[in-house]
Amino acid sequence: MFGGTFNPIHIGHLRVAEEAWRQFGLRKVVFIPTGHPPHRAVDEGTPAEARYTMVRLAVEGHPQFSVSRIEVDRPGPCYTVDTVAAMKELHPEGVAYIVGADIFARIETWHDWPRLLASCPFIVAPRPGTPPTVFHRPPFDRAEIHFLEMPLISMSSSEIRRRYRCGLPTEGLVPPAVDQWIRAHGLYGVATPRPGG
Repeated sequence: MFGGTFNPIHIGHLRVAEEAWRQFGLRKVVFIPTGHPPHRAVDEGTPAEARYTMVRLAVEGHPQFSVSRIEVDRPGPCYTVDTVAAMKELHPEGVAYIVGADIFARIETWHDWPRLLASCPFIVAPRPGTPPTVFHRPPFDRAEIHFLEMPLISMSSSEIRRRYRCGLPTEGLVPPAVDQWIRAHGLYGVATPRPGG
C-alpha cells in the first residue's frame, strides 16, 4: 500500500514504489489516493477524483502497480488505520505500508497511531531532513520498519504545483500522461490550451 494525496503524483513516487516492489519482493504496489485527509484540506482544493485520475494515468503500463478507490469513495475523513484494516481483509496474504520518512516521523499526529503502528510492516523511503536515527526510539520500537536503500528524492508535489502555477518547466517531474492531463484541465493554475492552438 502506498498512500498519499498525490497532488500531483510525480516521478519520485513511482521510483519509491518501484524500489519497494523490487527490494522487498512485493506482489503488487497499490496506490491509495487520499479522499478527505483528516489533518487538513488538500492543497489548492484538488478534488479526490482528479487525483485518482492522475494516479491511474501514472500507473498505466506498469503491471506491478495498481490504484485503489478505497479512500476516494469513502465518505467523511479517511484514516490510514481504517484503510490498512480494510486492505488486510482484501489481501489476507499480508500488506505493508509504504511511506516517506518525513511523513512517518509525525506518526503521533495520526488517528489511532498505536494501533496503526502494530497493524502492518512499514517500508520507509528516505527524505531530506529526516535521518533514519529518528526511528530508533519510541514510539517506533512498536513497529516493524524496513528502510528503502535508494538515493534521496528531493522533489515534492508542492514544488511541482508551484512550477505549474509560475509557468516553469515540468519535464521529467511528472509522467507525460499526467502532465498532459494537468494542462488539458488547467489544474494548478496552468493555462488551458486554446482549441486549435
